Amino acid sequence: MNLSASYTPLAAHQLLLFLLQVGLLLGIALVLGRLALRLGMPALVGELTAGVLLGPSLLGNLAPSVSHLLMLQDSEQRHLVDAVGQIGVLLLVGVTGSQLDLSLLRRRPGTALWVSGSGLLVPLAGGLALGALLPGSALADPGQRPVFALFLGVAMAVSAIPVIAKTLLEMRLLHRDIGQLIIGAAVLDDIVGWLLLSVASAMATTGWHGPDLALSVGLLVALIGLSLTLGRALLRPALRYLDRRDEPGLDTAFCVVVVVLLAALTHALKMEPVVGAFLGGMLLGSTGMLNHRRLVPLRTVVLAVLAPLFFATVGLQMNLTLLAEPGVLLVALVVLAVAIGGKFVGAYVGARIARLSHWEGLAVGAGLNARGVIEIIVATVGLRLGVLTPAMFTVIVLVALVTSLMAPVLLRRTVRHIPVTTDDRVREQTLAV
Repeated sequence: MNLSASYTPLAAHQLLLFLLQVGLLLGIALVLGRLALRLGMPALVGELTAGVLLGPSLLGNLAPSVSHLLMLQDSEQRHLVDAVGQIGVLLLVGVTGSQLDLSLLRRRPGTALWVSGSGLLVPLAGGLALGALLPGSALADPGQRPVFALFLGVAMAVSAIPVIAKTLLEMRLLHRDIGQLIIGAAVLDDIVGWLLLSVASAMATTGWHGPDLALSVGLLVALIGLSLTLGRALLRPALRYLDRRDEPGLDTAFCVVVVVLLAALTHALKMEPVVGAFLGGMLLGSTGMLNHRRLVPLRTVVLAVLAPLFFATVGLQMNLTLLAEPGVLLVALVVLAVAIGGKFVGAYVGARIARLSHWEGLAVGAGLNARGVIEIIVATVGLRLGVLTPAMFTVIVLVALVTSLMAPVLLRRTVRHIPVTTDDRVREQTLAV
């Protein structure tokens, strides 16, 4: 068999377009990301804006021929950049999972469970109800309403640990009891959110009423069990060996292999690769042997290069001109109200049940409302699986942006009413060492 005859190399024109597209997207995303930071906003706002400017929202209207040439209107060309974006989002999710501090949940387990449980179930129920009531025009496939409702519920329920942690650090709140509680509850929200996303993706690919769904979920549960037992036992000696080697690049390569292979495994189980990537990162972090200092180069490349490129490609898929339609705008306002109100009410009720004060309840509601990266990933998965229309995709990404922007403002207003405790002062001194 002549293997060379079956392989067609990338054409010179395709390679040129690919390099131009990646260079333009990344360059504009970095500039606008830095500008967003200077204006006190998360960098992902500027990075998404890069894709919005070059996509159908602006350039596609002003100069459609230029947008068509440069920004991935050809499906084969688009797949090249999408592949790079997919690697970026898998590693971003893996890095996030590796940095979860599960010990936070052991410090105030009851309070964290009440806040997280109520703060997740109320918006989830709101999203499910909204998914059942929205008109058929909002659905990509009216026959998949249960799947659409679950995707919408997950999007309403999740919180974004990276955005929350960055906000708390910048506001010097992470050492305080309220900051620790917000992060602990967000960890639980994230774990349950990824599990629900795996169920939703399995429903979209295998059918929501068949035995294949139960099989996929059962396999996921078994995979989690094996990962936390056998997987952890296998990883610890490997990480111990790598830590003794004076080659930090090996740590990086090994972690990437674990994250990508677990992503491939969950995808083979007919669930989303990001679920496996999150599990891989969480597994690496839970071993207690991961040398985070030696993974700084990986985090730098992911956060400075791959993640901005991914968010720029997400912005390319947004079409803000759709919001000019009264029906779409009304849906956007309703979804935003349900997302913000559901998270606030749920977290506040859980906090009050756990005997926290009125202002502490409002603070956790404000902190957990930030959806950021996680909701954008959920929306991207829904669009790729054909569950969300471009209009609903745009609406959900806008919810992620609005809630991420409002979180620090509301936290600042509520936390000033919460007295500083002795534990807060002791923890501040400990973390400052």
